[in-house]
Amino acid sequence: MIQLDKELIRKLPKAEIHCHLDGSMRISTIMELARQQKVRLPADNERDLRRILEAGMNVSSLTEYLKLFDITLSVLQEADALTRATYELGEDCTSENVRYLEIRFAPILHTQKGLRLNEVINAVLKGKEQAEQDFNIKIGIIISSIRHNDPQESLISAELAVAYKNSGIVGFDLAGAEQNYPVKDHQEAFQLINNNNINITVHAGEAYGPESIHQAIHLVNANRIGHGTRLRENGDLLNYVNDRRIPLEMCITSNLQTKAVKNIQDHPFRFYLDLGLRATVNTDNRLISSTTLTDEYMLAINSFNLEIKEVVTLILNGFKSAFLPYAQKADMIRRVILELKQLGLVCETNDYL
Repeated sequence: MIQLDKELIRKLPKAEIHCHLDGSMRISTIMELARQQKVRLPADNERDLRRILEAGMNVSSLTEYLKLFDITLSVLQEADALTRATYELGEDCTSENVRYLEIRFAPILHTQKGLRLNEVINAVLKGKEQAEQDFNIKIGIIISSIRHNDPQESLISAELAVAYKNSGIVGFDLAGAEQNYPVKDHQEAFQLINNNNINITVHAGEAYGPESIHQAIHLVNANRIGHGTRLRENGDLLNYVNDRRIPLEMCITSNLQTKAVKNIQDHPFRFYLDLGLRATVNTDNRLISSTTLTDEYMLAINSFNLEIKEVVTLILNGFKSAFLPYAQKADMIRRVILELKQLGLVCETNDYL
C-alpha cells in the first residue's frame, strides 16, 4: 500500500501557482546581497535574521505579516539581485519536483535605487529563462499591483503586463492589504488588462469577507482567486465559483499566520475539497511562512486526512489552473498523469480544463 509520506510527496510532480518572489528568498542570499550592496539588516547573522523573517504564529494580522517584506525588498533593488532571486527560487522548486511555477512580484516595489520598470522586469525574466534552461521546470511571471497604493500605480503595472504579455508575463494580480482597499478602486487598470485578454488573479477573501471575492469576479473578471478563505461565508457565491471552476489558490500555513483562520480546524480546505471546488495547494511565501510545497501538501494530508486520490486531484488542480495556453496545459497534464501512473497512483480523468 502506498504511504503518503514526505518522501513520496516530494517526488510527485507538482505545480505552484501562488508564490511571491520577495517572500521566497534564501536567507543566505539576503545576507550576501546585503553585504555586497551595503544594506543594513536587522540582524548580522543568518540565525537571527531567520528568526525575524520567519513569521511563525507571532504576527497578528496580514498587515503585520506584510511588514516583513520591507527587509527582503531592501536587497532586491538591483537587477542582478532580482535575476539571482528568481533563478534560485526556480532551483528550490525543482528540488521538490515542482514542474510548473508561477512567480508573482510587484515591479513598482523594486525601483527604490533608480531601476527603471522595464529593467526590473527584464531582470526577473532573465532569471526565469536561466532557471528553465538549467532545471526541469517551466515558469510564468505574474505582475502584481498593490491594493493599498495609489491606483495609478496599478494602471502603470497593467501597462507593463500588456507590453510583456508575450514575453514571459502570464498574468496580472492585485495583492497587499485587503481590508479598506477594495478592488473597485483599481478598475481602470483591470479594464486595460481585460481589453488585452490577460489572465487575472486577485488576492481576495483572505483578510476581508466574501464581498471581496464577489468584486474580484464580477467587477474585474478574475480568473482565479488568491486564498478565498472566506468564500464559505456566502454559499451562493461559493456555488457560483464551483460551477464555473474558478480556482482557489489555497495557502494554509500563510492563512494561519495572518489570522485569516483561527486555527487549522477552522480552515475551509476540507470543506472546499469535499464540495469539489478547484482548490490548489501553494506556499504563498516560502521564506516568510517557512514552508515548501511539499510541507504544504503534508500539512493538508495530516490535518484533513487526505486520501491518495484526493492528493492526485489537488496535484491535477494545480496544473489545470495554470495560466498557460490550452494546448500546452493539456500536454503538461497528460505527461503528469503518465508519470503519476508510473509511480503507481491511479488517475482517472479525461478533464484537461
